[in-house]
Amino acid sequence: MPPRRKRAADPAPTAVAKRAKAPQVAEPEVTPEAAAVFRRRLHRWYRKHCRDLPWRRTRDPYRILISELMLQQTQVSRVLDFYARFLDRFPDLPALAAARPARVMEAWAGLGYYARARNLHKLAREVTSDRAGIIPHDPVVLRTLPGIGAYTAGAVASFAYEKRAALVDTNVARVLHRVFAPDAAPKSGPGLKRLWRVAEQVLPRTGKTTWLHNQAIMELGALVCTARSPKCGKCPVRQDCASVDRFAPR
Repeated sequence: MPPRRKRAADPAPTAVAKRAKAPQVAEPEVTPEAAAVFRRRLHRWYRKHCRDLPWRRTRDPYRILISELMLQQTQVSRVLDFYARFLDRFPDLPALAAARPARVMEAWAGLGYYARARNLHKLAREVTSDRAGIIPHDPVVLRTLPGIGAYTAGAVASFAYEKRAALVDTNVARVLHRVFAPDAAPKSGPGLKRLWRVAEQVLPRTGKTTWLHNQAIMELGALVCTARSPKCGKCPVRQDCASVDRFAPR
């Protein structure tokens, strides 16, 4: 009878422990306690100081999508007139989908960045033909549509469907950078990725409150935490801001 092979000995416990060592988990950028204080002060300020804008009075995903695409790299005051006129011509998604491309471009004329209009028209036709005219509510699905990036997907999910979705535009990035991550570079890939993590960490737990939260942080960046002359004395979160000593008057 051939000799039996010896069974390999089990590795020493120390070796197993080394191989099975749990990965390091990065500390959160914002603690739950700091996030709660930030939200409370921010939301209280927004309720008192928010602007009355037409896209804030609706949960219609089509109208919110129009506003978000128009507002990309364009001032609110300029968008207001275009928004109303565009909706007069194309009051809903089927009307936009049925329009000739030349009519859509004509309605967009003067607003600039015309790729937005072309992608919007493609989106309207795709959603009408492939999705029964229903704009998706999931940010991941929204990003598969023409012209929809991470910010716009989060905005439509949050503002139209009251989903718990983070969003980071220029205003939001500036606020989060100054308050929580002054050493991040908002215009770099890693810096922007870090600010998206911060945005997730300061989100409220429910989608309904997220609507208010996302509107509030965008409004703060637009009215108070501005790029060139931040009004730190009027900022509701100055006590929490890591950059206040840099911008506040001495």
